[in-house]
Amino acid sequence: MKAVKVLGSGCANCKATARLIEQVAADRGVSVVVEKVEKMEDIARFNVMATPGVVIDGVVVHSGGIPARSKVEGWF
Repeated sequence: MKAVKVLGSGCANCKATARLIEQVAADRGVSVVVEKVEKMEDIARFNVMATPGVVIDGVVVHSGGIPARSKVEGWF
């Protein structure tokens, strides 16, 4: 099971990113737990300056904008 954090204020792009990750993971048969991190002090701990940011198993893999579906597929 992969632990995924979507970093952002809860904006439309952050919500779309979380949905995309859940959809790709389901399509690939990968079990994920997606957590939305919205507090700025928590986001700052990951040194992400542009949201949405994505952290998988403790590693920042993306920041700034909705990632391309192909990029998300590469994570799984």
